[in-house]
Amino acid sequence: MEKKQLFGLCPYVTAQRILTGKWSMYILYLLTDGPIRFNELQRRMPEEMTHTTLSRQLKAMEKEGLIIRTEYQQIPPKVEYCLSDIGDKFKKVLAELEVWGNEYIEFLMNNEKTKTP
Repeated sequence: MEKKQLFGLCPYVTAQRILTGKWSMYILYLLTDGPIRFNELQRRMPEEMTHTTLSRQLKAMEKEGLIIRTEYQQIPPKVEYCLSDIGDKFKKVLAELEVWGNEYIEFLMNNEKTKTP
């Protein structure tokens, strides 16, 4: 029996497939304030990230239509990334994830306190 392909049909499977990159949600968060240059994005990442890894993640997100890459013809070269229209709609999701994330952090802290002998 063939498994059902849910991408493009189920909103959860579709979102999960689009946001597969380890840092995709954090990159979207960083872009919520407006365009950012590549090196600035790399500096703002919470962990050391290689140029290649960030570049690969950005290319995947651009391919999926979440971000827009703008290359300016100047010397030295300048490239900026910003949210696309559909990427901008993700801001609401990020806001809710922030609320839930903070609640979960509080849960972890409270849980840690109850474990202390």
